[in-house]
Formats: sequence, structure tokens, C-alpha cells
Amino acid sequence: MTAKIRNLVLVLGDQLTLSMSSLQDADPGRDRVLMCEVAEEATYVRHHKKKITLIFSAMRHFADELRDRGFGVRYVKLDDDGNSNSFTGEVKRAIDELKPQAVVVTEPGEWRVRQAMDRWSDDFDIPVEIRDDTRFLCSRDDFRKWAGDRRALTMEFFYREMRRRTGLLMDGDKPCGGRWNFDAENRKPAAPDLFRPAHPTFPPDAMTRSVMDLVEARFPDHMGSADGFTFAVRREDCERAADDFIANFLPGFGETQDAMLKDDPFLNHSLLSFYLNLGLLDAMALCRAAERAYLEGHAPLNAVEGFIRQIIGWREYVRGVYWLFMPDYVDSNFFEAERPLPAFFWTGKTDMACLAQVIGETIENAYAHHIQRLMITGNFALLAGLDPHALHEWYLEVYADAFEWVELPNVIGMSQFADGGLLGTKPYAASGAYISRMSDYCKGCRYDVRAKTGEGACPFNALYWDFLDRNADKLSANRRLAQPYATWRRMGEEKKETYRQSARAFLERLDAGLPV
Repeated sequence: MTAKIRNLVLVLGDQLTLSMSSLQDADPGRDRVLMCEVAEEATYVRHHKKKITLIFSAMRHFADELRDRGFGVRYVKLDDDGNSNSFTGEVKRAIDELKPQAVVVTEPGEWRVRQAMDRWSDDFDIPVEIRDDTRFLCSRDDFRKWAGDRRALTMEFFYREMRRRTGLLMDGDKPCGGRWNFDAENRKPAAPDLFRPAHPTFPPDAMTRSVMDLVEARFPDHMGSADGFTFAVRREDCERAADDFIANFLPGFGETQDAMLKDDPFLNHSLLSFYLNLGLLDAMALCRAAERAYLEGHAPLNAVEGFIRQIIGWREYVRGVYWLFMPDYVDSNFFEAERPLPAFFWTGKTDMACLAQVIGETIENAYAHHIQRLMITGNFALLAGLDPHALHEWYLEVYADAFEWVELPNVIGMSQFADGGLLGTKPYAASGAYISRMSDYCKGCRYDVRAKTGEGACPFNALYWDFLDRNADKLSANRRLAQPYATWRRMGEEKKETYRQSARAFLERLDAGLPV
């Protein structure tokens, strides 16, 4: 007689760790794990082919990891007969066939999935336990308490609290080096370096190749190609990638983290966010490894502090913001921007060399580092008045590390200031001078970054001043924008009008679908 199943444990595609709260008291003898590849999740936005490949392949490898530990795994592949292609449908099928006493799941990373899960107990007439995601160092409740009735949710103050809580880079109750933040030392341009090590790549095994074929067949119209897939999909390979970053790239990470080079898209970046967000790496273990590199003299403090801030500061902070302000946050549109995304966001075909470069890398790699996202594609969208919700969906589609809890606040709040300053203290708007200073993208561009207005001028220059002008009623009182607004006020009216006309001419071409 077959033993009754106690719990059906649903493991989502970004919950690939044995320490997941849903698995903490799981009994291989009494519980059954459910994992499912569903079209609903692959197509609610048109995810990049490499992103879908990464998630499905990592899921299949994790299912084997669970089986090796004695768990029975009900794994539903995308092309399996009977696949309902939704989480709700697959949980219902499993309940109908396996007759478990309860369902256990760790809370998802997206609001819409949580809303569906909250209905399951009534829908299925079975207990459904939704557990906290304990991978994160700050729970949703803790973040809500920290936010309290603060007038501003300044990330820096949250970050300091997380440093104290974790003890990372602390000398007693003081920060190592006497400062909390070394960001001012991390803004140098980079030079080509033939001796920079190559980041590790992981050729696909037979299981991954089968996923690549599936993705190409099922999602032909999604961005990019599964060909050339070299992400890690097994835990041991992800840990190898982390060790390689600490050894070879962390020492130079700090000073070049804002730099951009045409022939070196990865520079000293970690390329680990994919694996952190899937659950294949542990955030605290990674931070401790970086801290050891500093304490042992292998990496400078500015590099290690900057890296740790990205994880225990920014990553934890944006998750807190997401859950605190959803579902209304997704519709934030402070500047009332409505312009649709131009076609080159999907093709990379534009004469603006910086955008062509970054979008081209995105199409090829399903990756661009944070400054490329913020100060090239994001900056252009902000200055051109592109619809922030459409931009949010684009970022969610095209980047392999983009899950809504982390992507949405970064786009709506940090990049587009569409929340009116809830998350950021100012819009990250910049003219072509910033791009020229921090990259080599401007060399050979059809547009002259030194020209301020006119047909051959860099579009970012006129768009920057036009953005400030048309949003003066909303931004001129911002203390961090006092200097550019003072400069604008000192300009003669004729010069101002020349900027307005140049911006208008460019945007009219954009709206008409003409090449820009």
C-alpha cells in the first residue's frame, strides 16, 4: 500500500536551494516536491531566450540534486503532455493525482504570483502554507518596521543598519576604514587591459542543450538566441564562478564599476546576480568571502565595501521597497511620460553608438552591467520621456537576472524617478559628457558629443536640458539639482530655445519611426 503524501512542496524556478524555507522540514519519505516549467511564466513578458534557458536548465539540474538526496520530485517539463502551463493548474493537477494533505511553498518574488497563491487554499480546499523567504537578510516585516513613518527611505541609512546587523566590515561599532561608503573612489573610467583575466564560462551539458533546443522551438519571437549559452546552471559551477570573481576581479571591481568599454563588456563585474537571484549562491556566504579578501589583504576596502553594499544594501533595500509599495508602485509615473519604446530597443539599430553598443550586448548576452542599464538605456528613456511601465517590462524581458522584486524598483524608482523620489534622491539624468567621460562609446559615433545642438550633435545634450526645462515645476526645488538649474537660468533665452528646438526635432524623428 502506497504511503499517503503529507506535503506537496512547490519549488519555484528562482528558489533553487536546499535551505529554502519550504524544504526546511521536508521529509523525503512523506513529502513530494513539485517543480514545473510553465508557459505562463515564460511569456507574461517575452523573456530573453538565454534567460528562459538559464532558469529551466537550472531547475532541471536542481531537481536532480533533490533526487540525489532522496526526494521524490514531480517535474513537469514545458513540452510534457497535459502541462496546464500555469502554477495554479499544475498545483491542482498534482493535488488531484497525489492527494497530499497540504501544500507548502516559499513566498514568490512577484506580487501577481503571491495573489494567485493566496487563493489556493479556497480554490483547492486544502491547507496551503506560504512561508517567508529566509534567503534574504531583512524580512519583509523587518523592512516595514524600519520604514515606519520615515519621511524618506534613504538607502544609505538602511545599508548602515544592515552593516551593524550582519557585522560585515565592522570594527566594533564603527565601520572599517572609518567610513560607511567609499563610492566616491569607485567612479573612474577604465582603459583597455589585455591582461584582464577572462570570466569563466560553462559549456552546456546534454541537459542544457535539450533546453536550448526547446526554447528555440517554443519561443522563436523572443529576444536573442539560446546559442552561445555559457551560464552556470549547477551549484558547484556557480560556486566556482564566485571563487573566480573573488580571486581575479574583486580587487579591481571598485574603481572601474562605473566604467564602460566597447571591447570589454564585463570588466571586473561579478556576473553573479543571476545565481544569487536563482538561489544557487548564498548572499551572506558571498559577502563573507569578499570580507575575507579585504581582511587578508587581497582586495582593497573600496572594492569590497562597494560589492557588499550592492548585496546587503541595495539588493535587500529594493526588495523591501517592492513589497512595501506594491501593487500601486508598478503604475508610478511622476513625469507622466507616455512615449512608446522605439524599435531599436529590440534591434539595437540606431546611430547613437552608446545605445547600439549596450542594446547589442543585451541582445547577445542577456546582460548589461548596472551603469549601462542606468546611464545609457535608462538615461535615454528618462530624457526622451519613454513610458516607465513599458521600460519596466523591457528590462524584465531582456536581462537574465531580472525578477520583478529587484527589477521594478530599479527601473521605476532608481532609473526613471517615476515614483517621484520615494527611492532615489534625484533623477539620474546626464548629458553626453558623462557617457564620454565614463566610456569609449563616443569614438566613431555619427553624433558629436562635443556639439550641443543641431543635426550632428549628440542627442543626449539637448535632451538633457529639455528634460530639466519641461519638468522644472517638479524638479527645480530638488537640492541635488540646484547647480544644473542655476546654469539653465543663467542661459540666454535664445540658447535655451536652441536646446528646445534640437530636442523637439530629435523627438519628432523618434515619434515618426525615422532612423536616429
